[in-house]
Amino acid sequence: MKTKVLIVDDSALIRSVMSEIVNSQPDMEVVATAPDPLVARELIKKHNPDVLTLDVEMPKMDGLDFLEKLMRLRPMPVLMVSSLTERGSEITMRALELGAVDFVTKPKLSIQAGMREYTELIADKIRAAARARVKRASSTATPTTALPQLRSPLTSSEKLIIIGASTGGTEAIREFLMQMPSDCPGILIAQHMPEGFTSSFARRLDSLCKIRVLEAAGNERVLPGHAYIAPGHSHLLLARSGANYMTKIEQSEPVNRHRPSVDVLFRSAALAAGKNAVGVILTGMGKDGAAGMLEMKNAGAQNFAQDEASCVVFGMPREAIAIGAAHEVAPLTALPGLVLGHMSAHGGRALRV
Repeated sequence: MKTKVLIVDDSALIRSVMSEIVNSQPDMEVVATAPDPLVARELIKKHNPDVLTLDVEMPKMDGLDFLEKLMRLRPMPVLMVSSLTERGSEITMRALELGAVDFVTKPKLSIQAGMREYTELIADKIRAAARARVKRASSTATPTTALPQLRSPLTSSEKLIIIGASTGGTEAIREFLMQMPSDCPGILIAQHMPEGFTSSFARRLDSLCKIRVLEAAGNERVLPGHAYIAPGHSHLLLARSGANYMTKIEQSEPVNRHRPSVDVLFRSAALAAGKNAVGVILTGMGKDGAAGMLEMKNAGAQNFAQDEASCVVFGMPREAIAIGAAHEVAPLTALPGLVLGHMSAHGGRALRV
């Protein structure tokens, strides 16, 4: 049975190209298109689509207003179609908070040719959305759960938390980081996200968390109470410089079709930090990160994977679990406590590698 897709976009060109892309796939079909949310509302009732693609900025009703109402009244998988602008990226971050599964970007130049180049990416994201666990808009309130305290600030300067995620990861990362205390170990993050969106993502998290959250620039000392997010155009790696851990940025070829790649980050952590690292693999489509996490485990790191029930898409954690890379599997809400608990239990100055 084919996945039924409803395309909502005020641009007739985008509706046409998106329809061509979707209908070219053997396992999906466009059941209808709509130029605005008001028309879309009626078409949803008529066609009961499996996935909705929704333009971020539209006339008559803003895409965010429509998404908020939709996720409250009739939650369904929504893939946002966003422009590569600062405003577009800010709105997209908010859309993911409201419950959109994922997003794709419109190319800046030659929209028709650019969208056709995106055929494989768009098809993959629609497939992931169709299988996703749709979640209602989440609160940004700080959880009140008491988390383990690190026994010594020395732990923070030696231990590191290394996180990888993809589909559904922006919200999972937000939930994880909001529970981190201000003196937590340094954190490095690879989230599959295009260039231009990671800076908005970092700013949003920085405004919500006790810790500092930055888009990694490269050659920064990794500090306690700081999280460094891989920029959308580059791989993020962990490096060692004397007594310090440093960030490193590389624009080498994509790995597992991704740049940034979780495997690249995890492998660098295995080499640079060994047993001083804790690996965390969160919700995401595909297998990026599984092999790198196994390398971390073999180097002495303790690894955690998000469980299926709390994942939007149980792809990346499943692959890591399948090859024996994860020591523990747990719901997202439990992961911050487990990670800090492990670090507290192994407190004191860690041995250098």
